[in-house]
Amino acid sequence: MEKPYIMQNGVRFYDFKKTFTYLNAYGKHKLGESFNLKEEDAGILYKLMIYTIRDEKSCDKHGLDLNKGILLTGPVGCGKTSLLTLLKHFAYIETNYTMKSTRDISAEFNIDGYPTIFKYGKTHKIYCFDDLGVEQNMKHFGNECNTIAEILLHRYELLQSQNIVTHATTNLNANELEKLYGNRVRSRLRSMFNLIAFPQSASDKRK
Repeated sequence: MEKPYIMQNGVRFYDFKKTFTYLNAYGKHKLGESFNLKEEDAGILYKLMIYTIRDEKSCDKHGLDLNKGILLTGPVGCGKTSLLTLLKHFAYIETNYTMKSTRDISAEFNIDGYPTIFKYGKTHKIYCFDDLGVEQNMKHFGNECNTIAEILLHRYELLQSQNIVTHATTNLNANELEKLYGNRVRSRLRSMFNLIAFPQSASDKRK
């Protein structure tokens, strides 16, 4: 596949149309032939791309703060997880991230208990927590814990003290997140994330 950029003096200059074509081909290679980027998603992809390649001028123009993470929202099946999985390919070493399902984290808490919260909440590693809200509160030796809420509070502290960002995807809106995680978490989400949202009319890419 032809690279979607040219190199000049060690700096990559991207052509967005070529990037769109490249990502579509790369997605088919990595995720299967059924993967298909839609022209209707070009605006979302553009914002994610300029953030990922740290294009400060373009991010300022589109209201994106490079000191915050990305919260990508939208209806089930619109492609949130797929896009963030593919865009890891463009991230710099120091800003690359690990995708982690919130459901898997909650299951891990059920087995390992509170060390799970410190594992994901206090590490300097950058995480993208996939599908906020699909997990269930788990119990460890009878103690129930809203695991993801606690992790998000710790990640907020990491951002404030050491500028370590967090990314996430969710099908939920702000009110639903507050109901699930509480007002303390919701108030911190504004400081932690740039919100990029698919419209509710976004097509289901899995059909």
